[in-house]
Amino acid sequence: MRKKQVVSIISLLFGVTLLLGACGGGGNNIAIGPPASETNSASQLIFDAYDIGEDDYNAYQEGFGDAADGVQDGNIDVSIGILGMPAGSIENLQASAGDVKLLGLSDEAISHIEENSGYNQFTIPADTYAFQDSDVNTVAARAILMGNTETIDEELGYELARIMVESADENTHAQSEEMTIENALEGSEGLPIHPGAKRYYEEQGVTVENEVADLPADESDRKSELVLGTGGQGGTYYPLGGEMANVWNNHLDGVSVTNTETGASVENLSSIRDGNMDLGMTVNVPAIDAMNGEGDFEDAQVDNAAFIGHIYPEIVQIVTREATGIESFDDL
Repeated sequence: MRKKQVVSIISLLFGVTLLLGACGGGGNNIAIGPPASETNSASQLIFDAYDIGEDDYNAYQEGFGDAADGVQDGNIDVSIGILGMPAGSIENLQASAGDVKLLGLSDEAISHIEENSGYNQFTIPADTYAFQDSDVNTVAARAILMGNTETIDEELGYELARIMVESADENTHAQSEEMTIENALEGSEGLPIHPGAKRYYEEQGVTVENEVADLPADESDRKSELVLGTGGQGGTYYPLGGEMANVWNNHLDGVSVTNTETGASVENLSSIRDGNMDLGMTVNVPAIDAMNGEGDFEDAQVDNAAFIGHIYPEIVQIVTREATGIESFDDL
């Protein structure tokens, strides 16, 4: 009987060892975002900047909402997210855990990331969160709206852009404050613009120098129901996208917009390419890759998408808990 128990224990330990090996090579448990997400790509940029290899940590490929639960439970040591500021999911995590802190990036790491991507240095000011006593240096990009040029005709593109800006105050989400005419072209650099959006912005006195997208769609191609790709429920895209859809529905005649939960940027751009989505929220960095057939879109270029509008700054925010003892990426 005792021999059987010993064998069972050894088998259990062996199974646990295999499980840990499958998650990574040891070290801290780090949530890096879902597979093929921009968070996942940004996480890899950070690891490259710190020379952290796959064998140095256990990767959890989860959205920020699920990952935050893991941080709260102590099963995840660090979670990386691309979020608006302040992020409700981080505030909720602090409310439940009580010892949350943000990890910053070193100047050297930021320089490496800037040289190898479209991200730029960004400072999260002290007191952005109640638990935050000092500035935190990180990187940021822009959340933008891309439209399918095969289903969004010129007049519809015009109305989508106009309502985004002129009715932004009907949204209750904090990030909607960034949808202004002054910010209209933020994140559009290097992207073709939808002809309808261009016409609206120029009417408002905005100088548009972007290449104008080819537009095969006309009003005969207009659908009565449009699909808007957002992100996971724990992030910013999903709740904000739901509000944006409601505002469009309150002002558009003959067209309704339905928001859907997705893996965010990369999935949304891929779905536009494949004709399964009409509108997609995305970080501008993968959008540029998509149009150029680079990065996650190598051999899978997107040529039927166009910039419609700016949404808000996308900030890489990295959270841990005081209980982990982690002070910086140098500790990983």
